[in-house]
Amino acid sequence: MSMLTPPGMGGKYRITGDIYPRMRPRRRRARLVAAVLASVAALGLVGWGTLQLIDVFTGGDKHMAAGGSTTDCRIKAATAAQTKVLPKPGTITVNVYNATARTGLAKQTADELKKRGFKIGAVGNASKDFDKKVKGTGILLGPASALDSSLPVLSTQLADAQRRTDAARKGTDIDLIIGDAFKTLTQRTAADLAVAKLTAPAPAATQKKSC
Repeated sequence: MSMLTPPGMGGKYRITGDIYPRMRPRRRRARLVAAVLASVAALGLVGWGTLQLIDVFTGGDKHMAAGGSTTDCRIKAATAAQTKVLPKPGTITVNVYNATARTGLAKQTADELKKRGFKIGAVGNASKDFDKKVKGTGILLGPASALDSSLPVLSTQLADAQRRTDAARKGTDIDLIIGDAFKTLTQRTAADLAVAKLTAPAPAATQKKSC
């Protein structure tokens, strides 16, 4: 009888020989599971460490703490770069023409514009295309490039004047054609305030420290 056979048991329940069940397969499986878990943990630590290094060199932690993003910074920078500053009166040359039957209006108006800082070009009577044909306060005529630059600035001096552009026109001069309804230029104080508001340099887009 084998030493593994319990007392009182025999027959088909008798255990013979010196071979008995081993637990080695279970130990190997446990070691394998432990090795896999250790590998996963190691990979996780490596990935976390890599992210930390990236944040250190790119300032990622500070950036996120400030609530900013690279996209926001780029948008703000692009907005600031695209902001267009209008020209100041001293860089705008104005030709003053009188399209009315009243004499002296062109020179009188040109002298006042000069006092307000504008450059004065030609002064005289309007051409046949406009002479005695402008019923309103006046017309501001310039090249297409002046539509969003010089014309708005000059219009502060005569708010009711029409703004027109001529694609075929060369140069940068603006014509101020005085019409029948013209009485005087806009009050200087109001005009100066309007010019200052238009020509003030646009503030740069506020960028967060993370930018």
